[in-house]
Amino acid sequence: MELRDQLLLFLISLLANLFSAFSGGGAGLIQLPALIFLGLPFVVALATHKVASVALGIGATVRHLREGSLEKSLALFILATGLPGVWLGANLIIAIPGRSAEIALGVLTAGLGAYSWANPGLGQRDNPQHRDSSGFAVGGAGLFFIGALNGSLTSGTGLFVTLWLVRWFGLDYRRAVAYTLILVGIFWNGTGALTLAFLADIRWEWLPALLAGSLLGGYAGAHLAIRKGNRWIKRGFEIITLLIGIKLIIG
Repeated sequence: MELRDQLLLFLISLLANLFSAFSGGGAGLIQLPALIFLGLPFVVALATHKVASVALGIGATVRHLREGSLEKSLALFILATGLPGVWLGANLIIAIPGRSAEIALGVLTAGLGAYSWANPGLGQRDNPQHRDSSGFAVGGAGLFFIGALNGSLTSGTGLFVTLWLVRWFGLDYRRAVAYTLILVGIFWNGTGALTLAFLADIRWEWLPALLAGSLLGGYAGAHLAIRKGNRWIKRGFEIITLLIGIKLIIG
């Protein structure tokens, strides 16, 4: 690619991942359509985006780990229940008609934003709940389902994890975003990228600019989220989910 194209990819990636790291997901709203617009087939664009999005998780991890806000047992639970779903979704996307799935995902995503908007106190305080066996069973099933969406349709599925952690497990938005960016950003997206690498091509020459933008955007967005707190994160989450939902519905 020419230097001009690399610079454009870097700026797109920086902007997409900054918003994603601040609100807890949604980098695919900008980055994935941009890769398709620049000429990549959907599956190739998805695989390339998945690899680049791992850098988002790394950039956010560097900032969030300094806060020490993650609970080890919950982090391992999110990985154990979500990763099988990611693997399943990445294998299924090859056979599923993309447009109908995108519309359904758009409706669900917009619904997340509307639900959060209608509940002003949601995620403003850390209030652990559903930590018994039945609560973990339902929570794990939800994470498995979201993992399957993450492996197949990348746009906005991190936002599903953020709201699920807030609504079901009682985390505040800041802690939920930290779990999403670290565990989904690195491990879920890494699993999806690895699986798709065996099923589709990855445009390796596009990755340097995308990785640099993801890394810097992830760190900057995480820093803003930590500084601004739950109220601003909640508003950012609601705006991003509504935008993603509209984008997926209208195509």
